[in-house]
Amino acid sequence: MGSTELLAAGLRLPAADLGADFWASQGKNLLFGAIAIVAFIAIVALVMFGADLIKGKAKDKVQLVVLIAPVLILLGVGLVYPAIDTAWLSFNEISNEPDPDTGIYTTAMSFVGLDNYRFAFSDPGTLRTILNTFVWMILVPLLSTGFGLAYAVFIDKAKGEKVLKSLVFMPMAISLVGASVIWGNIMYDYNQVGEQTGMLNALRELFGMDPYNFLRDNPWNTFWLIVILVWIQTGFAMVILSAAIKGVPQEMNEAASLDGANAWQQFWKITIPSIRSTIVVVLTTITIMALKVYDIVRTVTQGRDSTDVVANRMYVLSFVEGREALGAALAVILFIFVIPVVIYNVRSLNKVKETH
Repeated sequence: MGSTELLAAGLRLPAADLGADFWASQGKNLLFGAIAIVAFIAIVALVMFGADLIKGKAKDKVQLVVLIAPVLILLGVGLVYPAIDTAWLSFNEISNEPDPDTGIYTTAMSFVGLDNYRFAFSDPGTLRTILNTFVWMILVPLLSTGFGLAYAVFIDKAKGEKVLKSLVFMPMAISLVGASVIWGNIMYDYNQVGEQTGMLNALRELFGMDPYNFLRDNPWNTFWLIVILVWIQTGFAMVILSAAIKGVPQEMNEAASLDGANAWQQFWKITIPSIRSTIVVVLTTITIMALKVYDIVRTVTQGRDSTDVVANRMYVLSFVEGREALGAALAVILFIFVIPVVIYNVRSLNKVKETH
């Protein structure tokens, strides 16, 4: 059936629903966007040209300021100011109160000190959310790094090493939402009645076991969600650690072998100390990833059945329930969780540099 026949039948193609005003407004937006980009490039070029005209000792300093200033401005507007604003919001309470004269509701902000933080650490639901986040922060990096390191060692210099690495690294190409759909709807799916469509429950039935609701049984449901992120991050850990292992001088292992050290002793006494800095980087990177996890919980369980984490709870409080101050307090708590990880990472890398 052609487009003419569809229109005749009272059905319109999607493009027909978009009037001339819509396309005109989109054209204007594209034009303004192009003008803004050209103007930005022109301004940057003029500033750089002006800085290049300066002579004498001040030239290097001016050029340094010109190069760094845009970065500092963007960091201030996009990172520093929102962080300060969020921290300040966490010490306040937002309420909608009617104006005594007009009766119109207006938004008012009042300082409440640490009340939002007291609520976060006293409310059972929010406290469980924080504890769940700690579980993610501990298990995900340890399991991902452990599996990645073991796999990297076992397949090192093995036949078909590239293919074997590709198989484990492939999940990294899948988005967190995509991986959540795969595991939630294909692997963990559970039907109370009828045939089981989830792969794991189908296997359980095949071996004579009863179906199991992986996403309902607390606290194991949090562990099954953690498996999804471990499945993704193991490939990342494997690739980085495999590259580090290949950088260990073969002469060291040969010398240890001549001294009577077995493969296990060579691994713990030579390989691990040699790649320690890389292990620290992998652990801290995956830890920060686990602290920020949102997509998996939001896609699979929406935080139900005691599976909530700080990032999802923060979103629900701020944008669903309209309690922005409580959401800001959770954002600050999440930031505080990340600080020790970053400090440990920096100190470990500095120790490695001093050693070398």
